[in-house]
Amino acid sequence: MTKEEALYEYLIRLGDNALILGQRLGEWCGHAHQLESDIAMTNVSLDLIGQARMLLTEAGVVEGKGRTEDDLAFHRNEFDFRNNLLVEMANGDFAQTITRQFFFDGFYYHLLQALKTSKSEFLQAFALKSIKEVTYHRELSADFVVRLGDGTEVSHDKMQNAVDLLWEYTGELFEMTEADEILMAEGMVPDLNEIKALWEKDMIAALEKATLSIPDTKGYMASGSRKGNHTEYLGYILAEMQYYPRMMPDAKW
Repeated sequence: MTKEEALYEYLIRLGDNALILGQRLGEWCGHAHQLESDIAMTNVSLDLIGQARMLLTEAGVVEGKGRTEDDLAFHRNEFDFRNNLLVEMANGDFAQTITRQFFFDGFYYHLLQALKTSKSEFLQAFALKSIKEVTYHRELSADFVVRLGDGTEVSHDKMQNAVDLLWEYTGELFEMTEADEILMAEGMVPDLNEIKALWEKDMIAALEKATLSIPDTKGYMASGSRKGNHTEYLGYILAEMQYYPRMMPDAKW
């Protein structure tokens, strides 16, 4: 694998995470339990879609085959996507959505903090631009986790059920491939083991404050996205997201 191929894979991974999670959160538009939350979820979705556009555009440039952000978003199949399984999981109830967001925000925040010193000009600039948005996302989801976890008996139970369901999808966030090794040697990306240590410290502190417990998965963590293997959910997301671009590939805005 060349450095360019490694960078393309890394950009696609970041771009797909932002794209799929943004699409998922967009499903809440008009359906949240209160107007403030409805607008907040939609704003986070728009932030992520904006980040996905930058990342997929750069991926197309690095790939050098003339593919645009739209080509990469709308004309790839399920097995070509490299987003983590966590971000494609169903919204479920609000507790499940906010727990998924909390787990991902914690990871993404520390990753972007590390990428601020990347030797890749693009990754450094992207991290510097996006960290303000992701800092807000992280504060928003962490606040809800504590309020709902340490809230009523009903909200606590719903939050604990969400933690129990989604925890096994967090291990994959820190899996590294040959692309990571190549880019780490160039000083372009961080060691995800270091990000994991920071993330775990945050999770333990926040979940304890929320009176929630981390489930015992007996060492099992779901995996597969690094090789294009996904849950049943991604196909449905892509079917909805890609329908019109595939039906009318020559359509213009």
